[in-house]
Amino acid sequence: MQIPIKLKDKDSGGEEWCLIELQGDLESRTQEEMKNKFIGDLHFTNQGIPVLIIGHHILYGKVQDLDKPFLYMKKSSRESSDFEEGMSVDKSHSDCEYVVQAVINKKLFFKTRPKPIIATMKAATT
Repeated sequence: MQIPIKLKDKDSGGEEWCLIELQGDLESRTQEEMKNKFIGDLHFTNQGIPVLIIGHHILYGKVQDLDKPFLYMKKSSRESSDFEEGMSVDKSHSDCEYVVQAVINKKLFFKTRPKPIIATMKAATT
């Protein structure tokens, strides 16, 4: 499973896109569609290791460069201009276009099994 995300660069203040790659599938308990839903929290350690927290589970990953860049595109409808309306235009072509939103060069790769987060309580001393 691959999920494109936008990161803020602390050093330059700019934005960088990357992919999150997980081994396996994410499933909702209610069998709802996961599109546009909150999945979890993404953090980075001081050493730059990505940490993904989903529910009561934690995953540790690593940052990898992609072999080939990946384009993140958005489909949008194209408005016809007055010039096109006056011409004999073949209507078999669709009136949509794909706009490149970002070029992705890195991925956050999580290949290990999630570890359960277990809270430990200190024993009360009397």
